[in-house]
Amino acid sequence: MEYADTESSPSTPLFSDGLEARTHAADVVLDGTSVAYWSYEPVRETPETRTILVIHGFRGDHHGLLRVADQLPEMRLIMPDLPGFGSSAAFAGAEHSVESYGRFIAEFMAALGLGADTVLLGHSFGSIVASHYVAAHPGTVSELILVNPIAAPALEGPKGLMTKLAVLYYEAAARLPRRLGQGLLRSQLIVRVMSETMAKTKDKQLRRFVHAQHSAYFSAFADRESLLEAFKASVGGNVAEVARSLTLPVLLIAGEKDEIATLPDQYTLLALLPDAHLDVIPGVGHLIHYETPEPAAGHIRRFLKDHSA
Repeated sequence: MEYADTESSPSTPLFSDGLEARTHAADVVLDGTSVAYWSYEPVRETPETRTILVIHGFRGDHHGLLRVADQLPEMRLIMPDLPGFGSSAAFAGAEHSVESYGRFIAEFMAALGLGADTVLLGHSFGSIVASHYVAAHPGTVSELILVNPIAAPALEGPKGLMTKLAVLYYEAAARLPRRLGQGLLRSQLIVRVMSETMAKTKDKQLRRFVHAQHSAYFSAFADRESLLEAFKASVGGNVAEVARSLTLPVLLIAGEKDEIATLPDQYTLLALLPDAHLDVIPGVGHLIHYETPEPAAGHIRRFLKDHSA
């Protein structure tokens, strides 16, 4: 198993010694698209062992949720790289839209034989994909967990201007000559500015780790055309659009200092959901999966125990 260099010899382990032993890498071809995925098996199965299918966020891949998987040794987690990101190919002949990613979830679950007792977890953009999938396919998963969920339209409100500027950035990169466009999208300076903005931890070792992760994996996308399509999907949808259709138990895990998925929007979303619970983690923003995996895992564990019946 490979992790990004943390630029130091960490005094506190960021991963347990047992994570690698739980890890199994594989791939599957779905409708002409090669998809890489990783399974993290339980250390030992218990009555509380569940299978959790994890959908990562925009420009991320399975690495982003590894610290959460590490904190759930009694669970089975299955984490694909979404088509167009990480080690997975872009969709063959399909737009990288929320609907296409929803079809991907359906095909992926069918290929792996994942039944209705599966738990679906989505982080950030993954929360949009997961919630829209559940709304369109009721009864195919048992619980829905949304971490840093995108609860409101990104193109509206106080952050709307910054989102529109980001749209221009991705469109410009797609129109420039290929070498220049790729260079702009993979600019380590831009990645570092983004990483510095989102990181809230004061722990220097953890900040180095977060920046190293973004440096290593944030630019692992298939091509700039699919990236632009996926970005437009990420800012063109939100969980609130389908909230009233999500009748299964839903857990929202929000960051107190999240500037992308703000806390007031989380409470608004909570009120729209028929059967939901909100846990807020203090002192963290949009990087719960990196900065506070232990409390996030604790919330997930309690939620699933409460709904085990």
